[in-house]
Amino acid sequence: MPMKNLSLFIPLGLFSAFAGLLAIGLNRDPSAIPSVLIDRPMPEFALSSLQSKEPGLSRADLAGRVSLVNVFASWCGICVVEHPTLMKLSASQSVPIYGINWKDAPGSGQAWLTRYGDPYLKKGADANGRLAIELGVTGAPETFVVDRSGRIRYKQIGAITDEVWEEKLKPLIAKLEAES
Repeated sequence: MPMKNLSLFIPLGLFSAFAGLLAIGLNRDPSAIPSVLIDRPMPEFALSSLQSKEPGLSRADLAGRVSLVNVFASWCGICVVEHPTLMKLSASQSVPIYGINWKDAPGSGQAWLTRYGDPYLKKGADANGRLAIELGVTGAPETFVVDRSGRIRYKQIGAITDEVWEEKLKPLIAKLEAES
């Protein structure tokens, strides 16, 4: 085959490769970003409280029960969307929920909780974002399911809606609670 005819197939091959990569990308769930921390222990941490009269939040607080650790901020618009679901879960006492107030100005996180309600059993301020970096947080809200032994078993990126709770988190938590 002459070299001239072969050169016609190069652009076709490049286009086919590009189209294949595009098709793979379009079929992926953008909220399903894998976390390297799945099945690994929650990092050691001790956060200060949002109010001086309350205790802060540490890894030791999570021991012994399956729990949710929710990263939120007063500047996070989607946090307002997920908040009614967190309030319902808190009222039903179906799972303990702990809050990490991420990169907020002093007083802003507590003011936000005073305005919208406080679903958290305990909460801590991650003002410098160090814990969020260790957890691989890319934005708020993000929520981690932590098992009884303190291992991260799931990472929810984005809002916990009623649908996310019923279809993903509730069955996982039931499974983890049934494990001995």
